[in-house]
Amino acid sequence: MGIRSIEELCEELNAKRASASLGGGKEAVAKQKQKGKGTARERISQLLDPESFVEIDEFVTHRCTNFGLEKTKPLGDGVVTGWGTIDGRKVFVFSQDFTVLGGSLGEKHADKICKVLDMAMEMGCPVIGINDSGGARIQEAVDSLNGYGEIFFRNTLASGVIPQISVIMGPTAGGAVYSPALTDFVFMVEGTSVMHITGPAVIKAVTGEEVTSEELGGAKTHNTKSGNAHFSAKSEEECFHQIRKVLSYLPSNNLDSVPLEETGDSVERGDLELREIVPTNPNKSYDVHDVLTRILDDGVFTEVQPGWAQNILTGYGRVGGRAIGIIANQAKVMAGCLDIDASDKASRFIRHCDAFNLPIVTFVDVPGYLPGVTQEHNGIIRQGAKLLYAYSEATVPLITIILRKAYGGAYLAMSGKALGADLVFAWPQSEIAVMGAEGAANIVFKKEIDAADDPGATRMEKIDEYRRAFATPYVAAERGLVDRVILPEETRKELWLALCGMDSKRVGRPSKKHGVIPH
Repeated sequence: MGIRSIEELCEELNAKRASASLGGGKEAVAKQKQKGKGTARERISQLLDPESFVEIDEFVTHRCTNFGLEKTKPLGDGVVTGWGTIDGRKVFVFSQDFTVLGGSLGEKHADKICKVLDMAMEMGCPVIGINDSGGARIQEAVDSLNGYGEIFFRNTLASGVIPQISVIMGPTAGGAVYSPALTDFVFMVEGTSVMHITGPAVIKAVTGEEVTSEELGGAKTHNTKSGNAHFSAKSEEECFHQIRKVLSYLPSNNLDSVPLEETGDSVERGDLELREIVPTNPNKSYDVHDVLTRILDDGVFTEVQPGWAQNILTGYGRVGGRAIGIIANQAKVMAGCLDIDASDKASRFIRHCDAFNLPIVTFVDVPGYLPGVTQEHNGIIRQGAKLLYAYSEATVPLITIILRKAYGGAYLAMSGKALGADLVFAWPQSEIAVMGAEGAANIVFKKEIDAADDPGATRMEKIDEYRRAFATPYVAAERGLVDRVILPEETRKELWLALCGMDSKRVGRPSKKHGVIPH
């Protein structure tokens, strides 16, 4: 045959590149498009800065010889991997290609993902996985299952070291769901994203229950019922915008500082409307979003898991360009009570912020834990303890702002001084007590009320007496449990000063392998 010319060799390379870029072929790509889904490479192109993607392992193929699979060896083995930039910052990425063997995960497919995870760890960069897969490649049997295990192991090692983001953009079933569950955030797209352990057919066969795939594991289900997802988008384009937004708040790794962003919003700005938003009547409701948007830079609050456990808010914002993590009781949902889901939601977000050096600001208006047999039997004790554990464990700056009610154990659970809060601010209408004035008066003044000629009038007098004596921020301030009582309109400035004062915080903890968080 002789020695081939450089032109022939280059033509061969270009042909391989063209073959790899076709994925599963034009017909398979057309079917992908009909479902409203992008191809693996199109998705990467939409996510990353233009022309920034560098692909690796483009020509990897499987080595399976079972069930005729040796007759088809698509280049890339159903996943596109590499790195690029988002807003100029380096990220690593993998994108499963459903047009190639249904995006199924085999040995070499898994190896490619593991390589990207290893490189992201070594370089200290976020990693984003776009999931669109039929699950384990049955023909590769145990090699496929082992591949999932190798990915899970790396997800766990990377947890708290680099941000890990999972994007569900098609089916994700069986063992495939556990990698997303091990990462920081799960993004889903309405109508095309599905995530479940067992599908509708298996459920019907085993339990007799009939359910559609969308009802079982669609974006709405996981963003409102299960809490397994954190963001829902109406389109793939919107989803990628959400990812870029979230990454803008995060450092590249746990050793980096949180990124700063320029803002023209003065930290001296006060907003007198804050006096009117939170009623002094503890029984009246309001939307805590209205408080947050008046305090944060440019009124921007980026909420995490907005559809699940809506009695508590979690998310990001900025003050003076500094990124912060935010926890806030939502008075208009269940009066802001803490329950199982709220404790689970908030504690995980606290640990996320602590891992990536984001100061945590907690806005408190909590009447207590939600009472009820269901809550008790489903484990509110251990689930509620997660919140206590997360705040106590955190070493980032912890700033607490008591807007109104802070009652009982829930007062402690919402970043009370005893759990490590560095600075506690309270608005003038704050009520910091073991319980509300009505309940407390019924207990403390029971004899006087029962003996009165007019028990109803006496009870109202005693409630007022208790409220004036104890249900204020000043008793706590006298004991140093509230550092400053502030006017509502001073909150933004005071928060900025606190963040500046706490930015060099260093805290030691007892040496141990790890704690045992309540589950």
